[in-house]
Amino acid sequence: MKSCLVCNSTIEPFLSFGKMPIANGFLTSDQVRDEYFFDLQVGFCHRCTMVQLTEHVDREKMFHDEYAFFSSTSTRMARHFGEFAASVRQDYLRLPDPFVVEIGSNDGIMLQNFAQANIRHLGIEPSANVAAVARSKGINTICEFFDEQLARRIVAEYGQADAFLGANVMCHLPYLHSVAAGIRILLKPSGVLVFEDPYIGDIVEKTSYDQIYDEHASYFSVASISNLFEQHDLEVVDVIPQNVHGGSMRYVIAHKGARTPSPAVATQRAKETEMGLGEATTYEKLRRNIERSRDDLMNLLRDLKSQGKRVVGYGATSKSTTVTNYCGITPELIEFISDTTPIKQGKLSPGAHIPVRPYQEFVDDYPDYALLFAWNHGEEIIEKESAFQQAGGKWIVYVPEVKVLG
Repeated sequence: MKSCLVCNSTIEPFLSFGKMPIANGFLTSDQVRDEYFFDLQVGFCHRCTMVQLTEHVDREKMFHDEYAFFSSTSTRMARHFGEFAASVRQDYLRLPDPFVVEIGSNDGIMLQNFAQANIRHLGIEPSANVAAVARSKGINTICEFFDEQLARRIVAEYGQADAFLGANVMCHLPYLHSVAAGIRILLKPSGVLVFEDPYIGDIVEKTSYDQIYDEHASYFSVASISNLFEQHDLEVVDVIPQNVHGGSMRYVIAHKGARTPSPAVATQRAKETEMGLGEATTYEKLRRNIERSRDDLMNLLRDLKSQGKRVVGYGATSKSTTVTNYCGITPELIEFISDTTPIKQGKLSPGAHIPVRPYQEFVDDYPDYALLFAWNHGEEIIEKESAFQQAGGKWIVYVPEVKVLG
């Protein structure tokens, strides 16, 4: 039995993915013997409705000086974060000499928009290699994990923040109460927390089970986030659905009573009730849909193998680790995974040990089929790779269902 991260109630897993490696733990052949695995199980709290992992990996195993994810590799995400920053400036930076802090600021893809406007800012990034890239761009960045203690130090040095931002980071943090307590300390009385993360409603609707991996400790809804922050005298004052990362929600949190909540909050909570996001039966159905998706994908890959077709993976993503290991995809079914990130190239994918090769190898010798692991960037990728389809290549996707495109 495990305890809920938010309310300490007892929770049980509704789905087990089995033994799983670190999602971004791309490794060399001599590291295979010592590869780390943990039990990837996800559960639902009947009391506060938070969906969450029941076992958590030590954060130092996930975020370190060889972290293999750099946000700036996607032009679409650079544009998205530019728009995110612009909306924060317009809506929330009303006081003189504003100060903006971002948790999990990665290589500075969002904070660069504030730095270029000469707005005081601070990035908090625990992975040393990506923090160094941010600093090289002139972005004020510290390499630490955020908690209540760090919040006090930031206030002592810089003062309180007008806006505390996060993008695909809050869901990474199992110590949610320390983070929420730190946010309450860090924010000015009129300050706001603005963050976005994959939305559990989209995961349920699209069967996007590859959102579930070690870094994602929780899967938020408006109801579950409200249950967390209300314990710290903070409240949700706005929600804005986003179409990035396969479906995300942006939440705006403020000190209780400081701002009038938008009607969107009540509307979204009513929709969550209609969707059954607070009901255990919804997650039992999700489990069945995930198992069906796994079986459909494996049947397709085995069929293509029997026909002698070449299949290559596209995008050595964190998501691909869940898919390959849960489904049992091996190098016999997928020849290699193409990726543009240098730190991943020449390595093996976590757990499944599928070779990761430079993008140019995909272009030089197109396969018959490409399994689109980076499906959340699918529109951008398919448009860019028109020559692949013109050469007769076809895409395999598995969200929201397994099918062949082209």
